[in-house]
Amino acid sequence: MKTRFLIAALALLAGVPALTIGVATNGVAADKPAVSSGIVSSGTGTVGGIKVPSANHPITLDVPAEATHREITDDQKRVRNYADQPPLIPHAIRDYQIDLNINKCLTCHDRRNTAGSQAPMLSVTHFQDRDGQTLGTVAARRYFCTQCHVPQTDAQPIVPNSFQDFDSVLGHAQGGQK
Repeated sequence: MKTRFLIAALALLAGVPALTIGVATNGVAADKPAVSSGIVSSGTGTVGGIKVPSANHPITLDVPAEATHREITDDQKRVRNYADQPPLIPHAIRDYQIDLNINKCLTCHDRRNTAGSQAPMLSVTHFQDRDGQTLGTVAARRYFCTQCHVPQTDAQPIVPNSFQDFDSVLGHAQGGQK
């Protein structure tokens, strides 16, 4: 019982500073200047003795979201950007259901379905558990595909990348020597 009372008291005390947001030190709302006392508030208040700006603060400004990049859905595989990068998804997945009950990706990419769908089969690593044991079905840690695989977009890299795949380093072209 004492523990519950202590937790409730701490929760109440934690909420007290939130109640004073927007209140200036002289008890006047920070967004309205105090004229009656001769003191003019400059758009700042105090919370727990700390000055807090109440107007034109970055958290209160409405900033438009950046434009999203267009998905590339031409079913063409792209060169990877770094070693061991999971392959990008070359098709739309907007309405794909991936949850504990169903994984839409497996309707094409499961090893039993690749012959009819012509989709690449999952890597054998997707059938290994964390101890390296090979399973008959997709391992739980590899079941949620979009944890690692993302759709291809026309986004440009944020940082420069000088990665070269193994074949280009050795001078091999697709299908033979250069």
